[in-house]
Amino acid sequence: MSLVSLFSPLRISLKNVYPIWNVYKKNVSLAASDKYEEEIRNKILAASLPFVIELGWTKECLSKGAEQVGYPGISHGMFTRGAGDLVHYFNTSSNEKLVETLKQFQEEYEQKPITPGEFVELAIAAKLKMLVPYKNRWPQAIAIMSLPPNVPNALAALLAMVDDICYYAGDRSVDFNWYMRRLGVAGVYKATELYLIQDKSENHADTMEFLKRRMEEAVQLHDIISKSDIAGQGAKDVAKSAFVTILILTNSKFLHIDKERERERDNRNTENRHAIYTLQRIHIV
Repeated sequence: MSLVSLFSPLRISLKNVYPIWNVYKKNVSLAASDKYEEEIRNKILAASLPFVIELGWTKECLSKGAEQVGYPGISHGMFTRGAGDLVHYFNTSSNEKLVETLKQFQEEYEQKPITPGEFVELAIAAKLKMLVPYKNRWPQAIAIMSLPPNVPNALAALLAMVDDICYYAGDRSVDFNWYMRRLGVAGVYKATELYLIQDKSENHADTMEFLKRRMEEAVQLHDIISKSDIAGQGAKDVAKSAFVTILILTNSKFLHIDKERERERDNRNTENRHAIYTLQRIHIV
């Protein structure tokens, strides 16, 4: 047998592999390009935040941020949602900072445990403090994220935040409380956020007192609903419908900054899916 005939099948096999290899290289190249562009976007967005106090949540702010890190001012064209992308970056990046704070709370109160309600109160207060530098501009941010193209991102960021808070507060429920607690935390947070932007008290003491009262009311309401079969069923249906609507609107999208956090959220999402599956099996959902 000649060498040519011996290696002929190998040539055919390699010939078939070339198109696959080219597609693979192209995909890798595109992924690298997307990652590089995302790094530039995040760099510009981070540099833009200090200008918000002066310029508000605007394209001008994005232009200043781009120039600050060495890119032309017209780079704001990278952001298809304009100021909506900037507000969303603040929401997601502050959520990441909040998670680190929640981990510190866990360590701090490991020896002297506090109630889940007290933990949630501390968590909401910590997140609200991140808004304080932008307090005068926050009504504009709320208006921007209320626009239809920005609603999915706004809901996704809010849902991610309340899920983090409930998780680190120790919530491992597999009944309708999983829904109720997250909706309750979201309601308390949004109410307190609105109170904050009009609070003129020293160190926002009135806001912290408002938060404390809302948390007490939320805990009492949760206890009443949990002990009432009729009210509980109605609340369960409302909570489930609200969460399904949010998941549809957001396409279950959560944005993350680092791989470790992303893996942690993936594990949590698996836990949540198992919890919901359990509810369905026992006919609670």
